Amino acid sequence: MEDKLLANVHSTVFKESETLKGKSAKIEGYDFNRGVNYQELLKSFITTGFQASNLGDAIEVLDWRLAHVEPVEDASDEEKDPVYRESVRCKVFLGFTSNLVSSGVRDIIRFLVEHHMVDVVVTTTGGIEEDLIKCLAPTYRGDFSLPGAELRAKGLNRIGNLLVPNDNYCIFEDWIIPIFDKMLEEQSKEKVLWTPSKLIARLGKEINHESSYLYWAYENNVSVYCPGLTDGSLGDMLYFHSFRNPGLVIDVVQDIRAMNGEAVHASPRKTGMIILGGGLPKHHICNANMMRNGADYAVFINTAQEFDGSDSGARPDEAVSWGKIRGSAKTVKVHCDATIAFPLLVAETFAARTKEFGQANLR
Repeated sequence: MEDKLLANVHSTVFKESETLKGKSAKIEGYDFNRGVNYQELLKSFITTGFQASNLGDAIEVLDWRLAHVEPVEDASDEEKDPVYRESVRCKVFLGFTSNLVSSGVRDIIRFLVEHHMVDVVVTTTGGIEEDLIKCLAPTYRGDFSLPGAELRAKGLNRIGNLLVPNDNYCIFEDWIIPIFDKMLEEQSKEKVLWTPSKLIARLGKEINHESSYLYWAYENNVSVYCPGLTDGSLGDMLYFHSFRNPGLVIDVVQDIRAMNGEAVHASPRKTGMIILGGGLPKHHICNANMMRNGADYAVFINTAQEFDGSDSGARPDEAVSWGKIRGSAKTVKVHCDATIAFPLLVAETFAARTKEFGQANLR
């Protein structure tokens, strides 16, 4: 009786496993006995486990070309050309929140836009104004624990562990108000219909500074959308300008047509989303891709959780239920601070293929 009981316990504890050999990658990390090779270190992430593996998956998701699929029956001669098909890449929608432009990630974004590695940008108002302000005055490193009341008395604004002197916004006002005056004059005399994206392109032209991603967006004709244009210092400037020189009109309806059209008319390209953080940029990109029955690829990088029902924290699969991402799509969410994960992702993908992108852009 006791032997039988022991046998039952033994079979419970040592239950026979289904084999995973050949079905799943073996977990192993980087061996520093091989020396320090950062490219190999990044490649090892995919078999490291946890969020390192998610980041490794994200690196693999981003390399789609038209050559990866067979031409459709009624394809044109150009669409059948192997060289052409190799050059046609995924149409990339890049979204990010303003804090990332306040941080050094701004320079990563600028690199991508400068080399036309992304096709559509969506951000918040802060993501517009912080890029411009940094061309006029710097942001500094602070500390997460600095007391708010003391900083307020000193005219210093805290963004996490970054500090922005309030004087920066005064400089910004002096720079932007004359531009609004000129835009209002063009609206009155030349019947220019201003939209948020047209305003942003104009600011990119006016800043004329190579450290600015908006400057490069203007130079490379990369569309930058900001559906919440008034929610930030830029909105403050529009508010004050409306009293000093009233009449400037910005049409948001034309921009939603243009933004949705970016997705609807993407064919024969597939669409991919890279979204850093959550909130408005994340939803705006996802919603536009719903118009084409969903994006084909999606990489989310944020630390938000889904348990409060927020869109910011939602995993890609929730967007599948809405038709914003295709059921067949390759997706991954990296639960990580984007200031850590995104530079590594770009290093192993876009930056490693700069010459390839340069050749494609000549086409």
